[in-house]
Amino acid sequence: MRLRWVIVGLLFFATTINYLDRAILGVILPEIRDKFHFGLPVYGAIQMVFQLAYAGGSLLGGRLLDRYGTRVGYGIAAAVWSLAATLNAFAGSAFQFGLFRTVLGFGESANFPACSKAAAEWFPPNERATAMGIVNAGTNLANIFGPPLFILIALTLGWQACFAIMGGLGFLWLPFWFLTYRLPKQPGAATALGAKLSIGDVMKYKQAWGYGLAKFLTDPVWWFYLFWLPTYLTDVRHFTPAQRGTALMIVYAISAVGALLGGIVSSSLMKRGWTVGKARKMTLLFCAVVMPACTLGVVVQNARFAVLLFGLATAAHQAWMTNLFIMPADVFPSQAVGSANGFGVCLGGLGGALFSGIIPGTVIPHIGYVPVLMGMSCFYIVAWFIIHKMMGDLEMVTLEIHEAHSASLAPSRA
Repeated sequence: MRLRWVIVGLLFFATTINYLDRAILGVILPEIRDKFHFGLPVYGAIQMVFQLAYAGGSLLGGRLLDRYGTRVGYGIAAAVWSLAATLNAFAGSAFQFGLFRTVLGFGESANFPACSKAAAEWFPPNERATAMGIVNAGTNLANIFGPPLFILIALTLGWQACFAIMGGLGFLWLPFWFLTYRLPKQPGAATALGAKLSIGDVMKYKQAWGYGLAKFLTDPVWWFYLFWLPTYLTDVRHFTPAQRGTALMIVYAISAVGALLGGIVSSSLMKRGWTVGKARKMTLLFCAVVMPACTLGVVVQNARFAVLLFGLATAAHQAWMTNLFIMPADVFPSQAVGSANGFGVCLGGLGGALFSGIIPGTVIPHIGYVPVLMGMSCFYIVAWFIIHKMMGDLEMVTLEIHEAHSASLAPSRA
């Protein structure tokens, strides 16, 4: 009982480091873009290649986790992204930033598949969302304390120090992970034995496609806030560096509450007798309805009210994502969770490359932020209907192992 919460703590800190590394460039972009000639199209292209690498890496990462286990697979991924984050300190051009961000995306893509797989290995279904809510709060901790810290370091020690210091944190975390993580002797969830499923096997399941399409539509909204909100606050709201750092800290402090509440609410509903599917989908539906209203922050005149609405929007997204992250563990046996989650992360990365990379960089200079963000906020309702139709009641699928290394799915009741 104690060890599993220690593991949640390690996953929480790794996720925090993961998001510190990916958020740096967007936060300090106003301080360095003139030096490297970062116009919005160039910046959009850099974020696009990061997202494409994130998408491609998730396929390999999910398979790596299922084949070699959470301990080894996640450790390798953390080492890769920490090295890439550190190398950003040596970038001397937009091209080099794009190269190093590509490696960063490749390594970071395994984070949430690993966290979801670890939750499936250590927690029963009615506690997984709570565990993932704590882990998911790490994304917000990074964004609460990261922006003012990045700006302070950039203005005092130089922008290179931001990348070097944050990249080094991952290497400090690695020994604790390898010394601590083991498979439980009596896992909280049933750990099915059998052949490991490939991505191709997972893609035969309509439940995997429901999860993946929901990620494709909703992941880009979070990426948009992460990559473009700092620039929006500077260019449109005309915030100073100090005001920008404070605003981002407030936005992500509010979003951290959403990450925790999203897991607590669905877990509480299940403890009261609700089915897994009903509890997860009702929580998601509330978030989907709230999102369009909260993104009105992009049109209100009062800057403080806008920051509050942005915080509520990110909180709704995080509550949504806490429940979405854990769905592969609800639906698939343990040997398929990493691959299923990796497939979803891949589609989420492709959506991010499109809707938070190339489209904003191309469109925002001409039509502004308002239509982009408000249009994307409606994606959640579409994603909810996809989940409802393709994932059904989130019942565990039945795998029929015919050969030593092959698997197929029995007809789904969903």
